[in-house]
Amino acid sequence: MTAGTRGVDPDDLPDGLVVADEDGRVVRFNAAAARITGLPADTALGRPLDQALPLEDLKGRRWWALTDPYGGLAIRGGQPERNLLLPCGDEVLVSARYVRTRPTGPVSRVVICIRGTEARRRTELSHAELIATVAHELRSPLTSVKGFTATLLAKWERFTDDQKRLMLETVDADADRVTRLIAELLDISRIDSGRLEVRRQPVDIAAAVGRHVQAYTAAGQPPDRFLVRIQQPLPGLWADPDKIDQVLGNLLENAVRHGEGTVTIEVAPAEIRSGGDGGGAPGAPGGGATDGTSTEKGTAVTVCDEGPGIPEESMSRVFTRFWRGSKRGGTGLGLYIVKGIVEAHGGTITVGRGPGGGAEFRFILPVGTPAFMA
Repeated sequence: MTAGTRGVDPDDLPDGLVVADEDGRVVRFNAAAARITGLPADTALGRPLDQALPLEDLKGRRWWALTDPYGGLAIRGGQPERNLLLPCGDEVLVSARYVRTRPTGPVSRVVICIRGTEARRRTELSHAELIATVAHELRSPLTSVKGFTATLLAKWERFTDDQKRLMLETVDADADRVTRLIAELLDISRIDSGRLEVRRQPVDIAAAVGRHVQAYTAAGQPPDRFLVRIQQPLPGLWADPDKIDQVLGNLLENAVRHGEGTVTIEVAPAEIRSGGDGGGAPGAPGGGATDGTSTEKGTAVTVCDEGPGIPEESMSRVFTRFWRGSKRGGTGLGLYIVKGIVEAHGGTITVGRGPGGGAEFRFILPVGTPAFMA
């Protein structure tokens, strides 16, 4: 028997597996079940199911007495996943399937799956933190909008035109802030659910970088704050222009707001290596793979500054939700979204320390040429 056809050992399963026979006695109790319940497998085997696995619901009621798999309705096929309690008070996720030799026949086996709740608790905690962050970020601009509009409506005639303009400009800026936050929430929802759509079309990424830099200089940043390097010729890039603008805007905003000195943006051709060992490491332009891997043309964009940089211990958390490099505001969601957008394009993004000591972000995008043009 080859490794590809060999049966799976129940002890290799990541979740707890408990199987009871037609008499309700445990005949299988894998290693994960022993670890989760704290009950050794040799102690559980042969015992009645309700004794080996004395589960209770969150109201303290015994679960087996409520479900009655052997004596209940003959049309039931099992129990959906739910939170239950072990005798020690630990919470676990339990689902069950009732195996019958024929429809509506007696139960021949009860198969129970047990999972820990750590992963679900982390997800719930992340969602709760997201809600708290959004509520905090929305409160300030909405309070400002409400205050200024109420004041203008109540005392319009008492203000000069300059005062009215200042109030309306503040309301406009706060409305833009709320719009950006809602857009971030939508992006996070799509990234988490795998529904982030990429509408590819030809993108001149060098021109896109130029537009962003020009916008900053028009807003008052000194022109010598930015150094742009474009290595020609660049391969044709097919990507979502709006999302690429979002990535560039976020990385440049971080460099300007949190960094210091000159912000350097470099755009260069790159090779993306795939196949062979399954890696996707970028390579230098030119040359070919000789180790069984294949290469694809791509474009690399590097943004770095000369500020204090990111501490080594924080490098692994940069692209997680709510990570903030400083106390200068922001939701901490931008880099999480940037990573999701880059990966939705089939690319990669990394963070490190630049030549000037500041933060260096580098993302590489495959050319993304549509199949019908390849």
